Amino acid sequence: MEGNKRWVDGNLHHPDRDPDRRQLVAQTQEPYGVVLSCIDSRVPPELLFDTGLGDLYVLRTGAQAVGPVVTGSVEYGPMTSGTPLIVVLGHQRCGAVEASYKAMRDGATLPGNLQAIADALRPAYDQAVRLAGSDPVDTMTRAQIRLTANDLRSNKDLGPLVKKGSLAVVGAYYSLDTGRVEILGGAPS
Repeated sequence: MEGNKRWVDGNLHHPDRDPDRRQLVAQTQEPYGVVLSCIDSRVPPELLFDTGLGDLYVLRTGAQAVGPVVTGSVEYGPMTSGTPLIVVLGHQRCGAVEASYKAMRDGATLPGNLQAIADALRPAYDQAVRLAGSDPVDTMTRAQIRLTANDLRSNKDLGPLVKKGSLAVVGAYYSLDTGRVEILGGAPS
């Protein structure tokens, strides 16, 4: 969050981005976090958290949609090297969520494999419809973040790490307007 504050303030340090760091992590890595974020070009985790080479495992899927390969990739750091943090990062005005919301609302099917994203977002859509907020796409985005973080937090392999306190799974929301990351839940106490 300190890196995000630097991003918001425009006071970037650009840490760990030089040849010395490249040499240091060439043989091994110990990232301190896993970030599962959207593919959106405006939401690059390494930049908005002002991090560098070897600091984060980063996975990006449309609207943080998950499946077995994505979940396995998220599990990699915590289960192999004790990475203590997972952040599920959604964002304002997510195009994947908007397209999925409209398709489900209208009973339409998205083209190609985009429908797989919409299918993965069905629980978030159902929750957004029940909550009936003034901005249903934003409500669905926030629901997707929370649902994905909760699923990871209770995952059969990650859950025990969360329970013993060696892993935190945090849901977070990125504002495209301000650059600020808001923690929605799961922050360690």
